[in-house]
Amino acid sequence: MTDADMSVLNEVFDVIMDRKNNPVEGSYVCSLLDHRKGINKILEKVGEETAETILAVKDNDRAEIIYETSDLLFHLLVMLAATDITLDDIAEEMKKRRH
Repeated sequence: MTDADMSVLNEVFDVIMDRKNNPVEGSYVCSLLDHRKGINKILEKVGEETAETILAVKDNDRAEIIYETSDLLFHLLVMLAATDITLDDIAEEMKKRRH
């Protein structure tokens, strides 16, 4: 995977952060960030998407693995935004773990 391929994660995260800072009526991201259950709603979605990803892997369904992993990554990005953690924070931690 090239750096350019990974730029989509930054783009999506930027949109999520923009929705957090500049709410848009009808936005799915805003509905998660402003849900009455708070962070619990986002965590429910992370859990749901994790389970769906696991099942896709178990079924060895490549297309479904890609689809569900994309959903999982999206909801993880929303979770990070909700907790004021950036992709740079994650990248720094990952760099520490490189051998």
